[in-house]
Amino acid sequence: MEVIESLPSADSVGAGCALTIGNFDGVHLGHQRIITEARRAAGLAGANDLAVMTFEPHPATILHPQKAPQILTPLVLKKDILQKLGVDLLIVLKDSFDLLNLSPADFVDDFLMKHIGPKVIIEGPNFNFGYGRSGNARTLKALGAAHGFEVIIVPAREIEIGNSRFICSSSGVRSFLEEGTVANAKAALGRCYRLMGHTVSGRGIGRQLGFATVNIEPIDQIVPAEGVYAGFVGTGEDLADVCAPGRLRHAAVSIGRAKTFVSTHPLLVEAHILEEEVEDLSDKWLTIDFVDRIRTQQRFESKEKLAAQIAKDCEAARQILAE
Repeated sequence: MEVIESLPSADSVGAGCALTIGNFDGVHLGHQRIITEARRAAGLAGANDLAVMTFEPHPATILHPQKAPQILTPLVLKKDILQKLGVDLLIVLKDSFDLLNLSPADFVDDFLMKHIGPKVIIEGPNFNFGYGRSGNARTLKALGAAHGFEVIIVPAREIEIGNSRFICSSSGVRSFLEEGTVANAKAALGRCYRLMGHTVSGRGIGRQLGFATVNIEPIDQIVPAEGVYAGFVGTGEDLADVCAPGRLRHAAVSIGRAKTFVSTHPLLVEAHILEEEVEDLSDKWLTIDFVDRIRTQQRFESKEKLAAQIAKDCEAARQILAE
């Protein structure tokens, strides 16, 4: 996959491509449906490439920083996922006020046709673009007719969770993670939610209790709600390496504030890898893939009671991950 992060002042970088535009945070099942349809449309239209145009950072970070959502998928991980989905060309727009404040017509006339020149554009039903999100799918179709590119609108992707139907969306995935329902997030993403970070020194309390942990300092991503989870841990030498770790190990993961030992404490993200021998993971990059929540966090009266509960958590994690 070719990645372009600086558009040239002249010449189109994706002339004749099948293009889809969006932030694609999470690259959830709804996004994946759009990309699948874009690949199909590219073949039918005889397009040169399947191109994705995304934004870095999220446009809300520029326009409304106080309302900007927490990130699900950092750009380095988004690149890895999109490549595996068969994208040929990834265009990363470095957001600016000038670009985000273009009218829908100017965005197409002065930017899209000048720099990209797509043959067909594929979007979801809630697609908006241009100043104040004033352009929508109908606007895009009208502009496409004027400029000679086809527009295809793909229906939203719905999944069933429990007895309810859920439309896949990035905001919905964020809500699941904020609630700690990581299994629901997994259902919407089509894969486990992956948190990435660098190892940091812990307090050593887990080792004292007989359950040594590896602690991570997450990068700029949403962290699931406090609780104990079953998940997989991957390791790598750098952030790009850890996007697709070669080996995933079973783990019990704790996100919390050490309430048994202190009244207030910074949020800790730590994983106990469920293996007899674990090598030194100092100065490594880690991923945590969240499978399911085991329990909420609670305060224990003694270290002994905490250790007994951790043993139960580890057994619960083994059973969940064995499935």
